[in-house]
Amino acid sequence: MDLYVNHPIMALGSPDWIRDDLELGDAPAASSDTHVIVRVQAQTVLIKVRLFRDHGEGTATDPSFTTVFDGALYLADRRFVIGDVLGESRFVKYIGGPQRWRVRVSVDDPKRYARAADVVLWGQE
Repeated sequence: MDLYVNHPIMALGSPDWIRDDLELGDAPAASSDTHVIVRVQAQTVLIKVRLFRDHGEGTATDPSFTTVFDGALYLADRRFVIGDVLGESRFVKYIGGPQRWRVRVSVDDPKRYARAADVVLWGQE
């Protein structure tokens, strides 16, 4: 999917509101129990996001990308949302299964502003 974002921070995770105290600082990503935020190139290019669901067969993520988050997220309503933190641009995917998921986010440029991200989901009980 290609996503146009108005804000240089992209949020991934639950459809619930993002906590106000979730900040990136100098890190390429930050997370809470429901969201991951990543710095991206806003307003100048479409952000390419590939979403994978791992069924134990491995995934075809880009090997040149750097993993900036690998952990568990609680996804309310079993939906996964990708969009800018302003909520102006967003993609919602119903993923079914359990509400707690292991999520790995890898980006093409972890030191500055990413233009592409690979996201892998594994179900957890």
